[in-house]
This record gives sequence, structure tokens and C-alpha cells, in this order.
Amino acid sequence: MKVKLCGIRRPEDIAYLNEFQPDYAGFVFAGTKRRIAPEAAAALAQNLDSGIQKVGVFVNEAPGSAARTAKLAGLNAVQLHGDESADYIAALRRLLPGVSVWKAVRVRDRSSIPNAQKLGADLLLLDSFSPTENGGTGQTANFGLIREANLTEPYFLAGGLNAGNLAHLIREFSPYGVDISSGIETGGVKDRRKIEQIMRILRKGSGKAG
Repeated sequence: MKVKLCGIRRPEDIAYLNEFQPDYAGFVFAGTKRRIAPEAAAALAQNLDSGIQKVGVFVNEAPGSAARTAKLAGLNAVQLHGDESADYIAALRRLLPGVSVWKAVRVRDRSSIPNAQKLGADLLLLDSFSPTENGGTGQTANFGLIREANLTEPYFLAGGLNAGNLAHLIREFSPYGVDISSGIETGGVKDRRKIEQIMRILRKGSGKAG
């Protein structure tokens, strides 16, 4: 089970990640709530454990601009949360060889997931739908539609995941990975206690947490 903890903005967040060792650290380069400047992300990333991969979250960013940010911050993957097309993904691949391209799917109806599967991303991340925000809302995804999609390829599960629902959802969906942001926050900032709790659930029996 891969674990991505997203919305990293502070030196304290980096310290928590280094302590509990998720697989991925997510830096948000869009929106307002958890947005971080590329230069600030690059500075934080210098202190991130080398075993933790860096993911950048973008929303309808011009490919050239996204590529510049990815190179500056040393990203291992880019996560696209907007209306990016197959052509956009192909252009980004040309600019960022060796960097994985993930496409977030705001699961709204039965066509959401099949349409996203045609875009050529390396990985899909299934998230909740909000008419006003592109992600990080804390709302749970439409698990009924995800269930109906009956995906056979690996995917990340996102959208309102927290210590209260995580174990059940993992048992039901067996995702390749989970992406958590609001579920490890208190008052809008990352909470060490919640990160520890989440990681103990996810790494139970593996000896990798705490």
C-alpha cells in the first residue's frame, strides 16, 4: 500500500514525514488553501528524506510552467487536477522524461473514470467532486461510482480519507495507494498525532511506521 501525504508547506511537515516515512510527499502548486511557491517547495524538499518521492499538484498549468516547477523542486511525479487533455499529458511527458504523470479524477458520474482512462496518464487518482474546488476538500469520493467502475489497473484513492474510514475503505477497494491531506490536519495545518495514527493504520504489521 503506497501512501501519499499531501499539502506539505512547513519545515514541521517535512520533519513529520521524515519520522513516519510515507512513500510520497505532495506539494500543491494551485489554488489557495495549501498552495506553496515552487522556490519554497524546492527549499523544503532539500530536507526531505531521499526515500520519499516528491509529487507536485497542478491545475490547468501551462505545460512549460509545470515542467519548470517540476525541475526546480525535483519532482518524481506530477499530479494533474484540472481539465488536462491527452495532448497536454503527451506534451508534459516530452518536457519531463522520467517523471510520472498522474491524473486526478473528480468522480462525478459514470463517465468520469472511463474518460480519464483514455488520457494516457501513468496512474489515476480517484477523488471527490466539488463544483468549486479541484481537490483537498475533505469530502469523501463517490465510492458507489468507483465500485461500479470495477477498475483492474492500479489507482490511488483520495477524498476525505481519515483514521475513521481508512481501514474499511482499504479492505473494500484494495487501492494501489491512498492520498491524504485534510485527514491529517487540525486547524488547517498538519498534525503529527493524526499522521502517526494514519500511518499506524496503513503500516500495521509492516514495522515501517513510528
